[in-house]
Amino acid sequence: MSDVKTIQDIFNEFEKQFNLRYHMSAEQRKAFNHIKDCRTEKLGYHKIVCDNCGYEKITYNSCRDRHCPLCQNFRKEQWTNERKSEVIGCKSFHVVLTLPKELDSLVLQNKKVLYSNMFKAAAEAVKKLCEDEKYMGATPAITAVLHTWGQNLDFHPHIHLIISAGGLTKDNKWKKSSEKFFVPVKILSKVFRGKFMSYLKDDYKNGKLAFYGDAEEYKNVNKFKILVNKLYGISWYSYIKKPFDNADAIIEYLARYTHKIAITDSRIVKVEYGKVFFKYKDYKDNSKRKIMSLEAVEFIRRFLMHILPTRFVKIRYYGINANRNKSTKLKLAQKLTNILNNPMYKKLSKTELLYKITKGKAFLCPVCNKETLRLENQDRMILNTA
Repeated sequence: MSDVKTIQDIFNEFEKQFNLRYHMSAEQRKAFNHIKDCRTEKLGYHKIVCDNCGYEKITYNSCRDRHCPLCQNFRKEQWTNERKSEVIGCKSFHVVLTLPKELDSLVLQNKKVLYSNMFKAAAEAVKKLCEDEKYMGATPAITAVLHTWGQNLDFHPHIHLIISAGGLTKDNKWKKSSEKFFVPVKILSKVFRGKFMSYLKDDYKNGKLAFYGDAEEYKNVNKFKILVNKLYGISWYSYIKKPFDNADAIIEYLARYTHKIAITDSRIVKVEYGKVFFKYKDYKDNSKRKIMSLEAVEFIRRFLMHILPTRFVKIRYYGINANRNKSTKLKLAQKLTNILNNPMYKKLSKTELLYKITKGKAFLCPVCNKETLRLENQDRMILNTA
């Protein structure tokens, strides 16, 4: 029996076996190495010193990779802090749009193109229906987050959409929506499907898609047409989650989703006889918490499926809070919903944020018990491990 308990340990212990069976892409190898080396001497170190008593402490550098289970907490808090100044004084709805399993092989081989199409199709579908007088007749604030996994680490690409329960009309007045989500989810799903399929067919026609392995058959135009017809003939699973009643709830909930990764160390139970045992939620059985096991090599393969393309943006903003509207329409919406310049949502400095997260412990010296620790001002240093 092994005492391996973390993803980093699993990567270190089973890397050779994985490499014998699979080949990593450049972006997968980069993320894999980052996770494997995070907070070790390989990434160098920084020195923390106490200005009061002279205490010194060496701490290894983190990798800061967005896929690393050790590096998400501060990134999440930073993102949350940035969003504080962008909240609107209304409730919000949470909608999830998914792709059918029939598209898995194509999406896995064309991540950048088809993930981007998911964002475009989702945002356009929501904006179109929200701006329709039949439903709301106003442009909402939309935050979209891409996730690609299910609880068992399998491939399950879907978009989480946080949609404000109100928006700006064409004459720049605030219009509140109904209490319940105002667009029938089946209609939203159909519009999303139509827009995604339009982009898919255009990409196929313009030669922007790659076909190999399980998807190689779609090089044949007739086989691709059969797939297209099948995709139009099935329902694309989408659903509405519980709405948020206020800005605080929205920020807190979004933070859990935006910097979530495929699996965290806390879900790993044990590694034994070459298998990884981990906790998961079985949604098909009333969300019961269960334990499943995978061969360690298969565990790594599934984890690496969810590595995003280099520089791919997985959190995007549309409507009122699109980047081009943040200094104009977003500020107007905040003013009209009585939340503009609310001191409760003031952005903190990095020092203030670190103090809040650690409750001051990041600055507390273990020797003199005073809050006088600081990071020594120097470049990243490498320990002499020879």
